Amino acid sequence: MWDSLIAEWQISRAEADYVDRQQGETCNSCGSNLRSIALGEAVRSFLGTREPLRTAVGTEAGRKLSILEINEAGTLTPVLRQFGGYVFGAYPEVDMHAIPYPSGTFDIVIHSDTLEHVPNPVHALSECRRVLKPGGALCFTVPIIVGRMTRDRAGLPKSYHGDPTTATDDLIVRTEFGADAWTYVMEAGFNRVTIHAVGYPARRASR
Repeated sequence: MWDSLIAEWQISRAEADYVDRQQGETCNSCGSNLRSIALGEAVRSFLGTREPLRTAVGTEAGRKLSILEINEAGTLTPVLRQFGGYVFGAYPEVDMHAIPYPSGTFDIVIHSDTLEHVPNPVHALSECRRVLKPGGALCFTVPIIVGRMTRDRAGLPKSYHGDPTTATDDLIVRTEFGADAWTYVMEAGFNRVTIHAVGYPARRASR
């Protein structure tokens, strides 16, 4: 995080450091950052396996698994693409307030560090829930400052993830998520939330 963004978010240097870890700290074996690893843990939890996700790709269940990925999830994306029912929807071309698929289409919906850019996070989460099959799972990450509550940036100066001189409006941060981020999932109609931490508090994925 750069100084101007730290000031806009009104966070401490220690908080900025653990946000930086999610992107900068990587696995020596696969090169994945903490964000991708945590998201992979959430997917593996849904599949009920401790084996690497690549192992599940060639199984009968893996060939039948239907996945919608909205926005790329870093190094996890090439693995997800190998599943038989994989569909990619680029954000913001895919509007998370009007996901262009019928209800009950997918076993898993995945998005990574995207929800904070969406104007109405609860509605976007409810759209993800709509396109899930019964018993399906939403797996996602958002940047979280764990020591405070979520803050809506409406009425505040525009804040971007990326260079403000070249960033487009889809990179505007609409919501700064805090310790109550899980409540947004419940408000969207889900009845269970699990949190998968890797290097807490640097990265957590929700399912």
